[in-house]
Amino acid sequence: MSAILQAGSGTIRAAAYLPSTPATVLWGRLPCATDEPVLRIASGTEVTIDTVSHEGLLDDQGSDPLAWFTGHGVAPGDVLTDAIEIVGTLTRSPDDGPHVVTGPIHVEGAVPGDLLAITVLETTPRVPYGVISNRHGRGALAGELPRGPGNVSVFASVRERDGDLVGCLPAVEGGERLIEFPLAPFLGIMGVAVAGDERPHSVPPGPHGGNIDINLLQVGTTLYLPVQVAGALAYVGDPHFAQGDGEVALTALEASLRVTLRFDVVPAAEAAAQFGVLTGPLVETPEYLVPTGLDRDLDEAVRRCVRAALALLQARWGLDEHLAYAYLSAATDIDVSQVVDQVCGAHARIRVADLEKVAR
Repeated sequence: MSAILQAGSGTIRAAAYLPSTPATVLWGRLPCATDEPVLRIASGTEVTIDTVSHEGLLDDQGSDPLAWFTGHGVAPGDVLTDAIEIVGTLTRSPDDGPHVVTGPIHVEGAVPGDLLAITVLETTPRVPYGVISNRHGRGALAGELPRGPGNVSVFASVRERDGDLVGCLPAVEGGERLIEFPLAPFLGIMGVAVAGDERPHSVPPGPHGGNIDINLLQVGTTLYLPVQVAGALAYVGDPHFAQGDGEVALTALEASLRVTLRFDVVPAAEAAAQFGVLTGPLVETPEYLVPTGLDRDLDEAVRRCVRAALALLQARWGLDEHLAYAYLSAATDIDVSQVVDQVCGAHARIRVADLEKVAR
């Protein structure tokens, strides 16, 4: 892959650039209404952001990314200096989450009732390596894995294969055989600030978005979020190189990305005409509209997802409820976004082409 993308180096696509520094990030918390924006932009602005993964920075990894990554064979100059600076400057309490969150960004004109649309234009790995972790009390098999007394963090390398980037994991500890899998970079955290003066924990997602971990949010997709405070106060973080639905171990292939995003305000009336009343995140891909459901109980998360899908089909295409329900059962996949973030997520892939000829 290309050279290491240290802060400010290499190609920066957008005129507006936001690095991750101790002054522009929160560690373990999400912005709220009283947070001062680190950037102010007009609706429609593209912003290039250097995001920083939390893996390699945490207490159980020694709180020293330089030592941790060089201990896994990374050259000192290939460790991100912004990650080193963040660990050396900021602190987080045991009650905080793990994620490095960049923002908030004030988007002019956004008010409660509107939607903020965040479109992913570009995702570029900043380094050729990442980490997948399983920690005690976390993951789909909490209490079973990890087997030993310590947490497990698996170092993964990235290389080119037939012109594409792939992740590489050992098939056996200490062995030479490798499992290779394609990269599909996306941001696990994309959100807007909540009302009030209390910063939410970075782990559980909610109506504000946050740690939704929906792996469909790759280049060419848009996330719609209900605006909760003036200016929206958007933020991003938790960069992934790849993640399977469920993210069962706790993390997937976590690694720092340079991303370019466009932020657009969708006025309330236009939002209602397109989607009905949204109460949580909605994803749009070139092929699908993807309503979501969130709850601590996975069964309830799926039920909420189905209700959101029914509401979208009725509002956008005027389907009768019982016919919309039948269509969902026949033609729509309900996927598990993740089961590891305290609040579970489900998302429905509604194929827009099926409904293009349906009159409202």
